[in-house]
Amino acid sequence: MPPDSPSAEIDRFIAGLKDWRGGLVTRLRKLINETEPSLKEDWKWGVPVWTSNGNVCAVGVVKDGVKVNFFRGASLPDPAGLFNGGLEAKNSRSIDLKEGDRLDTSAFKALVRSAAGMSQA
Repeated sequence: MPPDSPSAEIDRFIAGLKDWRGGLVTRLRKLINETEPSLKEDWKWGVPVWTSNGNVCAVGVVKDGVKVNFFRGASLPDPAGLFNGGLEAKNSRSIDLKEGDRLDTSAFKALVRSAAGMSQA
């Protein structure tokens, strides 16, 4: 891949994370890419973003955690209650993960599929 491609930027971003967050971002990236291969990796605002006719989700890091932002999360069904951040926002919702948190992989994949489907509609 070209050195300035979005995927190369994401690789460098992950390589710069020297603690547990690097492993979690790697896992989230893999889950998103496997769950919805139609999504395109992009690099915006200094974080990995997945797009399809617009922004679908982004994965960022904060001092003590990892944040997965779904740009239209307020419109997504979340029966497992994964969204725990940005609950007052008009459109977006996030999943804020701290070290040791367990992620319900099936529920996460369902959110990714729903978000991708919404962006393609």
